[in-house]
Amino acid sequence: MKIAFIGLGNMGGGMAANLVRAGHTVRAFDLSEDALARAEQNGCTRATSIAAAVADAEAVVSMLPNGQIVLSAYTGEVIGHAPRGALFLDCSTIDVATAREAAEKAREAGYEMVDAPVSGGIAAAAAGTLTFMVGGSAEAFARAEPILQAMGKAVIHAGDAGNGQAAKICNNMLLAIHMIGTCEAFRTAEKLGLDPRTFYDISSVSSGQNWSMTSYCPVPGVGPQSPADNGYEGGFATELMLKDLRLAMEAADSAGVTVPLAQRAAALYEDFANAGNGRRDFSAIITSL
Repeated sequence: MKIAFIGLGNMGGGMAANLVRAGHTVRAFDLSEDALARAEQNGCTRATSIAAAVADAEAVVSMLPNGQIVLSAYTGEVIGHAPRGALFLDCSTIDVATAREAAEKAREAGYEMVDAPVSGGIAAAAAGTLTFMVGGSAEAFARAEPILQAMGKAVIHAGDAGNGQAAKICNNMLLAIHMIGTCEAFRTAEKLGLDPRTFYDISSVSSGQNWSMTSYCPVPGVGPQSPADNGYEGGFATELMLKDLRLAMEAADSAGVTVPLAQRAAALYEDFANAGNGRRDFSAIITSL
């Protein structure tokens, strides 16, 4: 299949490479010359613009920083430039309203579009083990699924347009809250004289068990390998977690839901980011406790 890929950053670069490995022909575009050069090394063909990338594409995949850029790209250089019948898959994490607006504009122009944000981080993007949460019609999902399977280990239909984004931000809201609680528990146990490994052995098989503890432990040398074992480098940056928390709070407000724990988590992560930790993994917040 001929696929256009827009946005070759830390996540998009690995995703585009996996599409090539799966046998697709990928024409890629990014504003970064370095990103384009890496994409070429991974088997992609360089495009000089978004419009050029999508000109003969059967599918368009995007991984972009925010909703404004997504909407601008699709309304300005994708819709009307890609062949009629091309499928659009936006894998960016953006606000629900913009995802739905982009999908509606695509539908009005005769295209099908899904929002398919990811969970898994940079390593999973490179390894092709991402989880995709997909919003869109059943027909669009059926077309998108085999493309997404080339980049991930799990592809889940979340419902109509925008529901992929809803699933992503609600999941990460819960993750942020869990991580802070896990960090507080480890720090308290340590100060009370309990060895972190011993606490892990107990809590990981008790009622306090959660993913932040057993799969992404914030304490170096405890549990499976995690960013904590690499000086909190790599993984999921604090600034990205803060972005997702803000999106979650915005969506909750629009739905009339109160989220006091999310608000407190966002305040803590904002303080942590403002102290110069924005690019450190979000589990590094344990160092501030």
